[in-house]
Amino acid sequence: MTTVPWLTILWVLPLAGAGVVAALPARKGGAARATALALSVAVLVVGVMVAAGFDSAGERFQFVESHEWIPSFGAGYRLGVDGIALVLVLLTAALVPLLLAAGWHDHRAADEEAGTGRSAHTYAALILLVESMVLVSFVSLDILLFYIFFEAMLVPMYFLIGGFGSPGTARADRARAAVKFLLYNLLGGLVMLAALIGLYVVTARSGLGESPGVGTFDIRVVTAAATSGELDATPAVLGALCLGFLIAFAVKAPLWPLHGWLPDAAVRTTPVAAVLMMAVVDKVGTFGMLRYCLQLFPDASVTFAPVVVTLAVIGIVYGAMLAIGQTDVMRLIAYTSISHFGFIVLGIFALTTQGQAGSTLYMVNHGISTAALFLIAGFLVSRHGNRTIAAYGGVQKIAPVLAGTFLVAGLATLSLPGLAPFVSEFLVFVGTYPRYEVAAVVATLALVLSALYVLWLYQRMMGGPVRLPGDDGVAERDARVPDLVPREIAVVAPLIALLLVLGIYPKPALDVITPAVDDTLVSIDISQPEPVVPPERSVAENGSTAGDPEEGETE
Repeated sequence: MTTVPWLTILWVLPLAGAGVVAALPARKGGAARATALALSVAVLVVGVMVAAGFDSAGERFQFVESHEWIPSFGAGYRLGVDGIALVLVLLTAALVPLLLAAGWHDHRAADEEAGTGRSAHTYAALILLVESMVLVSFVSLDILLFYIFFEAMLVPMYFLIGGFGSPGTARADRARAAVKFLLYNLLGGLVMLAALIGLYVVTARSGLGESPGVGTFDIRVVTAAATSGELDATPAVLGALCLGFLIAFAVKAPLWPLHGWLPDAAVRTTPVAAVLMMAVVDKVGTFGMLRYCLQLFPDASVTFAPVVVTLAVIGIVYGAMLAIGQTDVMRLIAYTSISHFGFIVLGIFALTTQGQAGSTLYMVNHGISTAALFLIAGFLVSRHGNRTIAAYGGVQKIAPVLAGTFLVAGLATLSLPGLAPFVSEFLVFVGTYPRYEVAAVVATLALVLSALYVLWLYQRMMGGPVRLPGDDGVAERDARVPDLVPREIAVVAPLIALLLVLGIYPKPALDVITPAVDDTLVSIDISQPEPVVPPERSVAENGSTAGDPEEGETE
């Protein structure tokens, strides 16, 4: 066991870096961006070191750090990482440097609007703040510590949405989207806070604290008590507490019908901030369902599972159908994420090893594919300031690299075999069907719908005669658009490579995820469904098959 507090370094580094970046002089915008990029790469190095030292066959939580924080309330500074948290830590640490590079010039519009010359500092610092708070949420083993950062990450995201907009977005529209995002998530957080207080009271009554009358926020202690039935509370109380946590995570995820904040927030902010929100921040919601709902309230989770599965299937089909009807390319991609989050939630509440392993891998794969598709679309839109699909055509003729990478990212979004999302989506279906046959069958409708919206989008924007928006907003033929520049290629290439590698060889990721999923399911008193296998016909020693007439016999 190492004595180096790697997990503390992991989240404190971007937090401290945000302060350093914000403190740089106003004229040092380039230095602020370069410093933020260097710090994010350092965080990635620390994440890789943690992954290299992680033993998937060892204890569930590794690199554990535990210190007193508020002992009178049973709260402590407790960190640890399991396989589920580890892959999400690596996803976050890998995406942030790419996002900082992709948004190298995103601050310019804000500089013109504010006139302060410090927008580059603020933009980079806010991204690092979000990264820090997401990372500590993934590695926290204290429920109160998790809750604090679960809510705190809303503040920098609010300023990213409201302060830095996509091309052609009015300031008032950004403000409304930011407020909508904040209100939805704050409401969910307040419900969770009430449930958190109730859970603390239950742990105190159950004598789980270190002294009489004191509860605990240590998830390991509470999980053990919940698994053994030692929590002093009725099923109705535990169900209400579970519902409080579940509502907060469903808003963050987002799960239909609590998704209303996502499309506006994704469209109004910059593509980089939108990817940070959908690929990183929203994963805290689905992670919370796995880590907190299922483990702290196993019986209540089993009770709510059919309802959550139904909502997930509705979200899958709803998001895909609305994506087809969009005329705004960025809004279309945002609605695809609602559909994909439905798949993630479906796998989690299928309560099977395959389903939950697929969901965890889906979190990673969705983060990569959405980042690729949204950023490439953002690169195109940033050249003309127009998000309307009908304003573009024939882009593959004048920007083949942009069009080709857009096609690969789009095919990954529809889960084409050979690309990363296919593996995770397949596992979700395999894990769901034995327990919820109807839900699995209905969810397959999204496969057809996703092919429709992705291929139709590509045909309209990248195929046909060349057509790009002019300065007056009217489509003009024979226009020209620059292809991806080296900086943009450096951002997109790793994402495409990851989609290919994880699509062909997902074993290293699944080897880390599966033991953690098995540990999660141990706390749930529900039998795993037996695979449906047709009866095999045994072969006798003489080469005949059982049930067939032996030689010389008549039927």
